[in-house]
Amino acid sequence: MRASLPSPVCAPEGVSSAAPRNDALDTTCINTMRTLVMDAVQKANSGHPGAAMSMAPVAYTLWQNVLRYDPADPLWPNRDRFVLSIGHASMLLYTLIHLAGIRQVKDGKVTAEPALSVADLEQFRQLGSKTPGHPEYGHTTGVETTTGPLGAGCATSAGMAMAEKWLAARYNRPGFELFNHAVYTLCGDGDMMEGVTSEAASLAGHLKLGNLIWIYDSNRISIEGSTDVAFTENVAERFAAYGWQVLDLPDANDTAALQTLLTQARAETDRPTLIIAHSVIAWGAPHKAGKASAHGEPLGTEEVRETKKALGWPEDSQFLVPDGVLAHLQAGLGARGAAERARWYALFDAYRAANPAEAAELDAIFANTLPTGWDEALPTYPASAKGTASRASSGETLNALATRLPWLLGGSADLAPSTKTLLSGQDSYQPPQWGGQYSGRNFHFGVREHAMGSMANGMALYGLRSYAAGFLIFSDYMKAPIRLSALMGLPVTYIFTHDSIGVGEDGPTHQPIEQLVQLRATPGLTTLRPADANEVVEAWRFVATHTNGPVALALSRQNLPTLDRTQFAPASGVAKGGYVLGGNEARPAVILIATGSEVGLAVSAYETLRAEGIAARVVSMPSWELFEAQPQSYRDTVLPPDVTARVVVEAASPIGWDRYAGATGEIIAMRGFGASAPAGQLAEQFGFTVEAVLAAARRQLARAG
Repeated sequence: MRASLPSPVCAPEGVSSAAPRNDALDTTCINTMRTLVMDAVQKANSGHPGAAMSMAPVAYTLWQNVLRYDPADPLWPNRDRFVLSIGHASMLLYTLIHLAGIRQVKDGKVTAEPALSVADLEQFRQLGSKTPGHPEYGHTTGVETTTGPLGAGCATSAGMAMAEKWLAARYNRPGFELFNHAVYTLCGDGDMMEGVTSEAASLAGHLKLGNLIWIYDSNRISIEGSTDVAFTENVAERFAAYGWQVLDLPDANDTAALQTLLTQARAETDRPTLIIAHSVIAWGAPHKAGKASAHGEPLGTEEVRETKKALGWPEDSQFLVPDGVLAHLQAGLGARGAAERARWYALFDAYRAANPAEAAELDAIFANTLPTGWDEALPTYPASAKGTASRASSGETLNALATRLPWLLGGSADLAPSTKTLLSGQDSYQPPQWGGQYSGRNFHFGVREHAMGSMANGMALYGLRSYAAGFLIFSDYMKAPIRLSALMGLPVTYIFTHDSIGVGEDGPTHQPIEQLVQLRATPGLTTLRPADANEVVEAWRFVATHTNGPVALALSRQNLPTLDRTQFAPASGVAKGGYVLGGNEARPAVILIATGSEVGLAVSAYETLRAEGIAARVVSMPSWELFEAQPQSYRDTVLPPDVTARVVVEAASPIGWDRYAGATGEIIAMRGFGASAPAGQLAEQFGFTVEAVLAAARRQLARAG
């Protein structure tokens, strides 16, 4: 299907779109939103008023007349989701949260307090306020996902729609349609330019996500001016080619036409829908409507006054919410949402009686808890000199965990055979015509790393334990969604294999160097680089129980020896991030510290030194974050401060390791890119050998006297 829709007209000077066609009270509500936006941005002397003003009729119509959402219970599982992908227009969402009367959630419980008061709107963009510059999930009740980086909201909303489809396919039963809601996303020209939006739209079209509806604010303005300077494509044809239903709203102020289109969008079950809403940025502003200056800066005191005058608003009013506005939204959105919510909970009570096992699973998903016996199938690995690649033991452990955790699901960016992340015996998440089921737990993201990370975030926002897999080098493509996972505190698992020059012949383009530094530098992200199969199991044990942030696993392509735990400390030390693997003297002569595949080198050097009568210690340090979270007293037992003879070994960048090596210790690491050659030759070339570790240890012993 191809669609050719008219290009939006360029906005002439002043108010250049038809007047809103609404009932008087609807118009008052819309203008309340516009004036609250103007006042908040002006008071803060910072913000983006234009899109919020022009999209007020669209957002109001969706919320008041269509959205299934109960402001009295913003945690209701089957609520429609609203994502503001144009997060810079955050005041639009904040006004909706206030006017709708959404209640505050505190410690996971709904309270009787309003989520946002007028006083909160007055503190827009101020330190400690509940109305930050861009919407933040978990910070402001009513915000379904953190947005701001353009495209992220679009891609995350696609993951949310995937989660809804999965929940419906797994848990709905005849007569018990528990999950049947939609995900609505308000996006803009910037979203359409971002590559992650295209990745997500392509996959959403392939997956036939009929529950996904994007409303595109096509105002043709960006910070640099008219989008004609960089963006002249036919968006309608692009989305039609993706397999989307494309609908056109010539005037964003035409709320009656919009409601018809929303009905049409919701009726389409086999395709996601894009509604292109042509608008004039800062509609209503006599001198700034249609101008780039309205995008990212306040209108100015005089322009605000003149805009209010043009809207028939009291010119000197500040943060005015006229009588009847709150009650009107309660009579629309509030009443409809309350009725829908009550019906749903009554249905769920009946469902619980008929399907107790499935209801118990849903309770755990909603509460983010684990089922009884979740860890009973986790493997234990015997000592083996040959060992196994940590990607392989991770795949085995993942599959074992998945047998006891039914909502553990995910996939890779076209790399499941290499990352070992295919769940055995599980269907692919696909429409039936593509040979899968929406209840499938194996997700195929295609070569779309950025969208994959965002979609995993969207699934985690529904309580699902999602994972996304790829080669560590391609974490570069996923930096943005990983950061958002951490910012939101979502328990997404990022499985990264091929974690060093051990990749071998693929060469420096595929050999990660700086990626571990990048991951470790991300606040709220826990990075684990396990040394052998049993450390892998313990890493996954941590993943399963960690619910307030993402985890990145860095795993090897090559085999790693499985340590004899009768001779070395148990792998349960992984939970503390770093532990004494061998050599428990209170004051060792030299400490060898390593992670992942290099622990084997350190162990061999340690054994040689011990055989020579040297009180060496070997420390496995799979996670800086977990180690730093331990009491100083514990850290000092692992790395005694008065022992300065130290050697660190990691086949990655040395940046950061000085905190453990100390001022005089040695760091065996990569100080440039790798090369294309067999892994063994690369280890020799770059100094990752037992001999090199021993030489460094002896230099340290000689220096320490």
